[in-house]
Amino acid sequence: MKLDVPVIGILRGVDAAFFRGVMDASFASGLQAIEITMNTEHALKIVSENRSAVPPGKLLGMGTVCSLEDAKKAVGSGAMFLVTPNTDTSVIEYAGSKSIPVISGALTPTEVYTAWSSGAEMVKVFPAGLFGPRYIRELRGPYDRISLVAVGGVSPDNIREYFSAGASAVGTSTALFGRKALMERDLEGLARNVKKFIALCPDRDK
Repeated sequence: MKLDVPVIGILRGVDAAFFRGVMDASFASGLQAIEITMNTEHALKIVSENRSAVPPGKLLGMGTVCSLEDAKKAVGSGAMFLVTPNTDTSVIEYAGSKSIPVISGALTPTEVYTAWSSGAEMVKVFPAGLFGPRYIRELRGPYDRISLVAVGGVSPDNIREYFSAGASAVGTSTALFGRKALMERDLEGLARNVKKFIALCPDRDK
């Protein structure tokens, strides 16, 4: 399975009854990948129960995968990709043995290279907001072959700066879905927010 998406929608704390509506509305609005975090209540059950409803070409993965034990549980639930906040080579290697792509968390240049050389398909620069788009640009100097995902502090106001700096993708939550839409369970408003955010991404066909 190949990860080639510009935006990963991160859901943390969403309840099981609301998740399916969010997933369907988001995918229908152009989002290609959703990550539900491991520390969301009933996260494993949410993934296992919704995996078969994921449309072709869309991806449902699990994030906040902090350990090998987490990785095994996530893969067992049917996660199509894993996202970690930290650099854990055992998670990367295990997922690779199961043909599950990993977006490994990293911050320093050493962590970025360690994650990539261990087999991570993409490297999540987190928290990117501490240093901003310029840090992505600096990392791209020596690491032009590594696909970097900016996570933490990405918003409609700076998403274009991150892509211009060399990010291959971004991961975000309320900036994508809309905090109010999530709190009020407003799926129409959520769909509008997703469409607006996706429209800010570069056209990969050009």
